[in-house]
Parts: sequence; C-alpha cells; structure tokens
Amino acid sequence: MAAYYVNDNAQPVSGDHEVHVSTCSWFPLIASKTYLGDYSSCSGAVAKAKTIYRSSDGCAFCCAACHKG
Repeated sequence: MAAYYVNDNAQPVSGDHEVHVSTCSWFPLIASKTYLGDYSSCSGAVAKAKTIYRSSDGCAFCCAACHKG
C-alpha cells in the first residue's frame, strides 16, 4: 500500500491534475495537494482523484501505469 495524493493545481498544457505517490521525486514540489488514501495500485487512486477533479491522470514517473499523457 502507498499513500496517494492529487495535485490541486492543473498541469498548464494538458489541464490534468496529476496523481502522485508520497515517495515521488516530484512530490515535494507540489504546493497544494489533496490526500486520496492508501492504495495498492495507481488505478484506484486515479479513480478517486477523478471524483474530485474530472481531468486527472497518473504522474509519468511514479504512476506510469496510469499515465495517459
């Protein structure tokens, strides 16, 4: 299980709110984030994020399996 968060600020180009694991190298750079919960994979975390921000996507680095681009 890992702790997942969604970035409250959308990406400038895609408009997606990226989902990150708390151990992601990008995580400390996120100024505003919402805790999604502990999940065994990114798919559950991204599904939860989409209930908050319709346009959510996995981080290309820490949630590559859920990153759609």
